[in-house]
Amino acid sequence: MISLFTEMLSYPFLVRALITGTLVSLCAALLGSSLVLKRYSMIGDGLSHVGFGALAVATALHTAPLAVAIPVVLAAAVILLRLSEQSKIRGDAAIALISTASLALGVLLISKTSGRNIDICNFLFGSILAVTTNDVPVSIALSVTVIVLFLLCYHTLFAITFDETFARAAGVKTEIFNLLIALLTALTIVLGMRVMGAMLISSLIIFPALSSMRVFKRFKSVTLSSACISVVCFLAGMIVSYVYETPAGASVVLINAAVFGLFWLMRIALNACRTPLHRRAVLPGHVEVHQQ
Repeated sequence: MISLFTEMLSYPFLVRALITGTLVSLCAALLGSSLVLKRYSMIGDGLSHVGFGALAVATALHTAPLAVAIPVVLAAAVILLRLSEQSKIRGDAAIALISTASLALGVLLISKTSGRNIDICNFLFGSILAVTTNDVPVSIALSVTVIVLFLLCYHTLFAITFDETFARAAGVKTEIFNLLIALLTALTIVLGMRVMGAMLISSLIIFPALSSMRVFKRFKSVTLSSACISVVCFLAGMIVSYVYETPAGASVVLINAAVFGLFWLMRIALNACRTPLHRRAVLPGHVEVHQQ
């Protein structure tokens, strides 16, 4: 295994993909716990479609993809949040409106761009060759920003995740922190699209969090477990992709799905081992509202 990993690191394009993908997996898992518990996990899917449209625009204009995608997806995150909070349009409907329109725009632009039709598969499903040398420093800087902001605001994010009404009554400016979650998610989506693709990037947000919730009940345990699961699954998926020559994004998603199934079985086994006196009613995916 060590020799295989060493062999993989001898390829510069794989090194770039591993660095970017590992950081994105970590960021996605940290944010995923809050997004899933707030029932807003599909924002990742909506923003990834917006990112696809932005990448298509960048391709048509022959400009740097991240330079176009980052501001566009950040703006979309703000619009989605405002629509869900202040409009009669429900959050899921707002995501569907923006994501489908962006996806259609991206397909149209790429189809009309001479000599670029083949890139649509890379945009939709990712490619380890898509990460350029210039993307790596930007990805590292933005990923570190996401992680640092999450750690600094952890306690507040914990509060608004479980009881936003109480947090608002306690004086927390929940609108600002909801906006922060949306913007951090947008950055993570943009960074991960190059490797995972627009259709698969949201899996990095959803799968690790749901897997952790099968076994762990405390928010801190779920968050830490999600981070570990996400990084390990990404590295395992990259190894599978390298050995069996399969698409990297699809390999990572299937590894995450297999881990989710494993944790689901562990949950069933743990419930079966409990005596009736120690059992208590919990909702599927429920996480206890305390940190420890």
